[in-house]
Amino acid sequence: MTPTAPPEDQLETLRRMMAERGPAARVIAVTSGKGGVGKTNVAVNLAVAAAQGGRRVILVDLDLGLANADVVLGVRPTATLAHVLSGRRDVADALTPAHGIQLLAGASGLEAIANLDDEARGRLQEALERLHRRADLIVVDTGAGISRNVIEFAATADETIVVTTPEPTSLVDAYATIKLLAGRECGGPVRVLVNQAWDREEADRVSAGIVTVAQRFLGRRVDRLGYVLRDEAVGRAVRVKIPLMIGEPRSLAAGCLRNVAGRVMRIPARVPQAGGFLARLKSFLSRSA
Repeated sequence: MTPTAPPEDQLETLRRMMAERGPAARVIAVTSGKGGVGKTNVAVNLAVAAAQGGRRVILVDLDLGLANADVVLGVRPTATLAHVLSGRRDVADALTPAHGIQLLAGASGLEAIANLDDEARGRLQEALERLHRRADLIVVDTGAGISRNVIEFAATADETIVVTTPEPTSLVDAYATIKLLAGRECGGPVRVLVNQAWDREEADRVSAGIVTVAQRFLGRRVDRLGYVLRDEAVGRAVRVKIPLMIGEPRSLAAGCLRNVAGRVMRIPARVPQAGGFLARLKSFLSRSA
């Protein structure tokens, strides 16, 4: 009997399975207690810097209120997370290449997870499970603030980076975020990154204060990840819609972000707790039903 070629849809499924083989990715959530602290800029440039270091990186924009990672990257996605949740696009086809990384773009105004139906929640879980095998590192840009969605998404990650500035209101909100993460049995380490610092001394003073207060009043260890100096190059990069690491690679802020990315990559990934990212994600989505 002459063998027949498999149908094209089977070939496509096989290609997808082969592309998704490999060890599970390290999942890092980048979050903040309030908007306007540069969270998305940090997430985007951290992802690009990690890719420049040879990692396969996927950036997932899970800011359900104001998704704009695509703007910082200067790309126009043809598909977003909303297309995946509605079943109109496969997650692999919804990824947008940008400056060495893959972006799963968000959609501004997307419904809260609690308001999604069972089918959409199932698609979200399946999408993130598949991305988990396609990369070495997944950077999740959460929304800003302390809403349930933001905190739960951050808590499902293997590691969480809380971005703050030296401004008093930002520090208060960063502490509130850390407090809520502690109450949600956050899956992995919580690290604080001081953005827009005038100098290293200010950044060290701010991060040391957060670490001390979290340990004293929450009994929660918070690590100091580093800092990004205040730099006009950041604004220039945003205005021309090119990531800082690409458009202004020699700037002070880019050097800081490169140091932070190197530190993240050098820190050994911890053994996942409570079944790891996928188990925590499944638990969160089931509680949201």
